[in-house]
Amino acid sequence: MNIKTLSFGCRLNALESEKIAKKLGNVVDTAILVNTCSVTGEAERQCAQTVRKLSRENPNVLIFATGCGATRNPNLFVKIPRVLVVDNKDKMNLDKYIDAMKSSGLDIYAPKIEFFKNAETPLSKQFVQIQNGCNHDCTYCVTRLLRGPNVSFPYAEILSDVKAAINNGFYEIVLTGVDTASYARLENGKSVLLADVCERLLCDVPQMQHLRLSSIDPASPQIKKIIDLMQSDHRFMPHLHLSMQSGSDTILRAMRRRHTVQNLRDLIKTANTNIQVSFSADIICGFPGETDTLFQETADLVRELGLIHVHAFPFSPRPETVAADMPNQITRDIAKKRVKIISDIADENKKQFMQKQIGKTVSVLVEENNVGRTPDDIDIKILGDKIANKTICDVKITKIDGDKFIGLRV
Repeated sequence: MNIKTLSFGCRLNALESEKIAKKLGNVVDTAILVNTCSVTGEAERQCAQTVRKLSRENPNVLIFATGCGATRNPNLFVKIPRVLVVDNKDKMNLDKYIDAMKSSGLDIYAPKIEFFKNAETPLSKQFVQIQNGCNHDCTYCVTRLLRGPNVSFPYAEILSDVKAAINNGFYEIVLTGVDTASYARLENGKSVLLADVCERLLCDVPQMQHLRLSSIDPASPQIKKIIDLMQSDHRFMPHLHLSMQSGSDTILRAMRRRHTVQNLRDLIKTANTNIQVSFSADIICGFPGETDTLFQETADLVRELGLIHVHAFPFSPRPETVAADMPNQITRDIAKKRVKIISDIADENKKQFMQKQIGKTVSVLVEENNVGRTPDDIDIKILGDKIANKTICDVKITKIDGDKFIGLRV
């Protein structure tokens, strides 16, 4: 199958690209699929730039542009030769790709792809999508407008995907979606929520050795049950990535987030009552109205909570969102400086956390060249004999080398 994929933005895009490529392989000999992102204006620009380059380098080859960027701003893509745009809402519908090909008049029996160096990065863990869309109305977010309302997938479908991953040699499963915390279905007269899905998978798939969540909303009442599962089953990795966004109640209200700073403090305290759970988070820097004082509240909270990873990024006003028209917009230069401050604090938190892990034995997923990931999502170099990718093994942490651990298999 000569179908190449390139995904921008979230891991969910890469997961969807795999599924789309399998469908396309049944109806077209050769094609390139680009799954675009619209989380920032720069992301959209990079997507369009890449598609133009692919079009120049691969004469006569069909290129499908789908995803959030191509949906929000299709004009960036439709003028590029041999590019067919498929709207986000139709991206998983093969008929829409067939219709686009028929209406284009292009040759679907094209020559082979001549130049494509942007192969998707192979993973040792398998992401499994459990839902799509979001029902909330955060003032900065364009993704919810482009992906639509929350749709939670049937448990039987999720279970099937997990079992297929196990059969393909993946023993670490990561549940993902646009808003995983919003997972909710009524099955056989009973409500099924996120914690229920996790508990059932741990029971129904004993071969699964690691289970993770890609991220979770700190406002979710499911978190306590998730932490209880981490305590009761060692296969559920004790690390959570929070869609925190700010450490200032004033900014959180302006964002229309559903949690408070005190909620975050209580969450960390609860998580570490019986077991040690590590946390990472997303932080938006330079949101409209974020004064130096309000930003300092976020910086102080990141340090206080001991977040060991922070994906900090400058606020990017997105068209059709409330935040794009808010007063007191912050310059990008200031926002970028704040990103560095937050990132430096998280790096220091990580160093302090890592020092406390020396001497411990942890369950590690080996990814490549004997480098793996600890339960806390930190790189570890395993000394000794070559270990196959996707292997999960116990490793004793012996020392620290820069931002990664060094360890020995036990």
